[in-house]
Amino acid sequence: MMTIKNAADIQKMKAAGRVVEQTLELMAKLARPGMTTLELDKAADDFIRSQGAIPSFLNYNGYPKSICTSVNEQVVHGIPGSYRLQDGDIVGIDVGAELNGFHGDAARTLLIGSVSEEVRELVRVTKECFFEGLKFAKVGYRISDISGAIQTHAEAHGYGVVRELIGHGIGRNMHEPPDVPNFTGRPYGRGVRLIPGMTLAIEPMINLGGHEVLQKADGWTVVTRDGKPSAHYENTIAITDGEPELLTLSVEVL
Repeated sequence: MMTIKNAADIQKMKAAGRVVEQTLELMAKLARPGMTTLELDKAADDFIRSQGAIPSFLNYNGYPKSICTSVNEQVVHGIPGSYRLQDGDIVGIDVGAELNGFHGDAARTLLIGSVSEEVRELVRVTKECFFEGLKFAKVGYRISDISGAIQTHAEAHGYGVVRELIGHGIGRNMHEPPDVPNFTGRPYGRGVRLIPGMTLAIEPMINLGGHEVLQKADGWTVVTRDGKPSAHYENTIAITDGEPELLTLSVEVL
């Protein structure tokens, strides 16, 4: 059931979101060629706990680590391990933190060393897709308006929009209704209507090639079917009477 948050709830979510944001800032400082994804996971876990929070992902439906580290063709849910980041890689870092009973959730795709201009452009446009969707995260619009804006911007650049994985409501639980797809098979202005107090995790997952994906044998890691790179950008937001409030990003910048 979709839950509407009051002002006190949203302040708690903002506190959880700040932990997530700071964790991602730490990841951006640490992620360099030669570092393993497991080392990133350990640093993230230590930092989240130092803030009095709990990693939302650890043991969530059996997930074995505290963050997700998805490298190159990995779309999402990459499990940290012995892989050492290499010059030219991109890595999607997805972080969740629970604080005072509420969750924050956000992701960034980081550039490792000298990344090709083609892949840099993918990462840039994926971030832009989030902000295009955010323009419609207001009272008077519907979820499909957010979805359509994301899809339109991505496909205008020739990219594939992942269908099988979507954004979601968030609050006391990591995943709550409503679903927030990054594509829409129906006209804008349909589906769930946005109202104040809704809290959403909007997360474009955009592929350099086609939209098709596969799940690896580990039961978690999702990769592009064609092996081309994928980028991920996510923030938790709150719907207000005016502009949407970003709960995992202190400054709205592209």
